Amino acid sequence: MKRLPLIVVAALLAPAGALAVTDADRLVVYRDFRTAFDAHHYPDALPLATKLVELTEEQFGASDRALVNPLCNLGTTQYRLGDYKHAEDSYVRSVKIAADTGGNGDRLLLRPLHGLGATYYATRQFEDASATLQRALDLSRNLDGLLNPGQLTILDPLIGSLVSLERHSEADREFQYAVRVAESAWGSTDPRVVRPVDRYAHWLEHMGRYPSARAQYARALTVGEGAGTRAARLVIEPLLGIARTYRLEATNGNEEEGAQYVDPFAQSGFGMTSDRGPRGLNPDGEKALLLALQTIDRMRPVDHQVRGKTLMELGDWYLCADQTDKSLARYREAWKELEQAGSTAPLDEPRQLAYRAPASSVTRSPLAERTNAEEHSVEATFTVTRDGHATNVTTNSSDASTGQQRLVLVAVKRARYAPRLLNGEPAETQGVTLIEKLLTKKPRQS
Repeated sequence: MKRLPLIVVAALLAPAGALAVTDADRLVVYRDFRTAFDAHHYPDALPLATKLVELTEEQFGASDRALVNPLCNLGTTQYRLGDYKHAEDSYVRSVKIAADTGGNGDRLLLRPLHGLGATYYATRQFEDASATLQRALDLSRNLDGLLNPGQLTILDPLIGSLVSLERHSEADREFQYAVRVAESAWGSTDPRVVRPVDRYAHWLEHMGRYPSARAQYARALTVGEGAGTRAARLVIEPLLGIARTYRLEATNGNEEEGAQYVDPFAQSGFGMTSDRGPRGLNPDGEKALLLALQTIDRMRPVDHQVRGKTLMELGDWYLCADQTDKSLARYREAWKELEQAGSTAPLDEPRQLAYRAPASSVTRSPLAERTNAEEHSVEATFTVTRDGHATNVTTNSSDASTGQQRLVLVAVKRARYAPRLLNGEPAETQGVTLIEKLLTKKPRQS
């Protein structure tokens, strides 16, 4: 640990009340705090942040506005150290002092509100997080304008909270707003726009809105291609996303069009033809993956982690195209790349590639008013074979009806998984579980 300056040690050890605290005393401690904090030496910064709060309280009193920022600095240091309980306490006190002395429109409230909301989010207190972060967001917009870029750091945990609370329409609105803010601040072709666009694309993909997700990935790709020397790295994720949405749309169906599900792994009927590739996969997806691989191979030095991830996606594509040998060859290559990168963890467990949830699933149910619905769950247990099929599917536990359980078991049997790799070779995995949450209407009260 870095040794603290003697003057700071003296300040830390000095008995309270020995001398009247001056601005100069606090400034010395603050400068050393900033030095440690900015260097990410948070254990060194913590006693300095604590001392600064003590000195400020001694000089001005326990409820003076001068304490707002020192308490916020202390909370942020505690947050960085993972001490969320004490961080919450520091932020709550900072918020109270700022609100009591300056009102709810005071700029001094912005930092502690943001910190408190982020702490609630980190501790999975999503209701409190969403309310607190919304308060910070409203204040930011009132003070600095509706499209000020400073709100982006508030939007990130707010969106995460809304997603966790399954408040999908609100989350979608804020995702779009984040993109709008970034474009307003930096221009639609600035590389800094890629991150919010990519986050929105992943959200749309998660919600099964594959054409919309693909459009956002294409948007990010266009920005990345114009990023000069950074272009190579910025285009990889959008290319993978474009391919993934083609694959998922072919295997899971498209929620945006309400497409009727057809088992993508069942044999096609006699005489059926398609202008698409195997299993209805659009060949543009494979082209996107091969282009990503070519781009990576031109990069120096080779990024084994990114190359391994891309080979995994290519293996997933071929597995869903029912080209098993081709798929397993790509998985073996991916394992070697990840081994060189330092960890094969992404291939240590089976990964779900294709799964069409029942219509009553919380991810698909039209029951928008959750207060008028009952939630039930089904936990299925099964084996993933070395070629990615789900076998020996049984219900492990459930509070759902027999009919609902049957629908889940059928969906799991139709699913496709990427097998785990053991020492670079695909291996069978027993005891894999899937929990499906289902919604039904509450019975009417008589």
